[in-house]
Amino acid sequence: MSDYDVRMVILSTDDLDESIRFYTETLGMALKFRDGAHYAALDGGSITLALATAVDHPMPGKVVVGIKTGDVDAAAQAVEANGGAIVKGPYNDAHERRAVVYDHKGNPLVFYSPLAR
Repeated sequence: MSDYDVRMVILSTDDLDESIRFYTETLGMALKFRDGAHYAALDGGSITLALATAVDHPMPGKVVVGIKTGDVDAAAQAVEANGGAIVKGPYNDAHERRAVVYDHKGNPLVFYSPLAR
């Protein structure tokens, strides 16, 4: 079993309220939580659909796949060693350790792991 668990897709928005309305009213997705005017998580079934403005988006304007892992640093190193690139990190934010990377074909990914409380 892999240590990598695809858990979310992060979409860009320039109007969080409008995007939340679209996904909740048009598609019936439930709002899981909202972080101010910059980030919201919707219940997309087996994954979270995240909506983020440029303030909280790891690569504004791009669709980013979020992958949960037990070792963010090792994941970033493995990507870089195999033809990908580290864009930012690894680093700690308020809630998790993250690394923003491109895979070997330029697809954006973010690896993350919750910080111990």
